[in-house]
Amino acid sequence: MGTVRKIAELAGRWFAVLVLLAGVAGLLAPAQLAPLAGHVPLFLGIVMFGMGLTLRGGDFALVARRPWAVLVGVVAQFVVMPLLAWGVGGLYGLTGMALLGMILVGAAPGGTASNVIVYLGKGDTALSVTMTAISTLLAPFLTPLLILWLADETLDVGFGDLFGSIVQVVLVPVVAGLVIRALAGRYVERVLPYLPLVSVGGIVLVVLGVVAANAATVLSTGLLLALAVITHNLLGLLLGYGAATAARLDPAARRAVSIEVGMQNSGLAASLAATHFTPAAALPAALFSVWHNLSGAGLATWWARRSTTAPATSR
Repeated sequence: MGTVRKIAELAGRWFAVLVLLAGVAGLLAPAQLAPLAGHVPLFLGIVMFGMGLTLRGGDFALVARRPWAVLVGVVAQFVVMPLLAWGVGGLYGLTGMALLGMILVGAAPGGTASNVIVYLGKGDTALSVTMTAISTLLAPFLTPLLILWLADETLDVGFGDLFGSIVQVVLVPVVAGLVIRALAGRYVERVLPYLPLVSVGGIVLVVLGVVAANAATVLSTGLLLALAVITHNLLGLLLGYGAATAARLDPAARRAVSIEVGMQNSGLAASLAATHFTPAAALPAALFSVWHNLSGAGLATWWARRSTTAPATSR
């Protein structure tokens, strides 16, 4: 098991590179890897179950101790990124499934790798974990509303369909993991070191399938869409930090909010696209998954070299 643990640690450390390689592999072997796209909801459910195992009831106590910091972060999450997705998509002239895919990414909750990125960047990890958990629990309600509001076309899917999908692939696995952690914490503690391998493996499989299923589109129009995705992510990181600064949160909390806002659960966006729309709608999610892990890792490396004061008590 020591070998497996080392592999899990390496997977977590080289997460961004592995996701990038998955994207390249999807382009090189589309016929062989495209069938994976049909299993995206399953892969995401496994990732979310692993996330649930890492949570404890105490992770939600921060809401009572520092409600202002949590409120600022969660509101920024569900305001900044959805509106940016719609605005950036329009700025780059995206239409149809490409624009819808951008909106799916923007309306998603915080990314599953954000907590690790915040930790590596010497940010407020407790706030990051709480924001991820709260935004994930709110996603079944807020994500469908945002998609239906911002989508620039009549969709053949209603709130109930989107709500049901998010409950199945996000809420149920997370709650199941949380309950198992509460009931069998001693046994769960033993497998926690290996969970990065599960999370990384799940996201890599999502990227492999989605990129392979859209390989022709990536090669023909991928540059414009990639620029839109990069702009969306970078502006999200910047505006998230700006919102936290305007709210007078401490420096460590600003880093956490920045990462939580800028990094999205692109796996959920890909799952919704695969379930309710077309493979093309999942392409922005795949590109975002590759890019935001690279930008997040780079930002964490830069921040790690710059010390910050110990987190003060936010309002």
